Amino acid sequence: MGVMSGPYVIRGSVSLPEAELMWRFSRSSGPGGQHVNTSDSQVELRFDLAATESLPEVWKERALQRLESRLVGGVIAVRASEHRSQWRNRETALVRLASLLAEATAPPPRPRRKTRIPRGINERRLREKKQRGETKRGRSGRDW
Repeated sequence: MGVMSGPYVIRGSVSLPEAELMWRFSRSSGPGGQHVNTSDSQVELRFDLAATESLPEVWKERALQRLESRLVGGVIAVRASEHRSQWRNRETALVRLASLLAEATAPPPRPRRKTRIPRGINERRLREKKQRGETKRGRSGRDW
């Protein structure tokens, strides 16, 4: 097995610091056959969001606020147990954590700027409505 694919970039030049990642391995439920009882393939990755120094302060504030419901004492935990191989579960957990943090630290969307509907368009809409009404009114055979 090769080396894990480098530091996991959150966004720009900021990446997950290997030293601050806490790993825990346990027996995984699900597929695996006879092999499953002997291998600790479920991976739990924990990252102390409250104490980290690797994130810019603004990002940290944003992430703490947005992930509030998922944090336990300022620590975020991600589990992975889809794969039989612990290695692949580790990769999955890392990717999940990185994308979770990327989403949580993203800047808020720009506020929407109101735009006015051009008068011509509104007038055309009303004209077409009137026309449609006339067409429908013409269908009732009351003036025969």
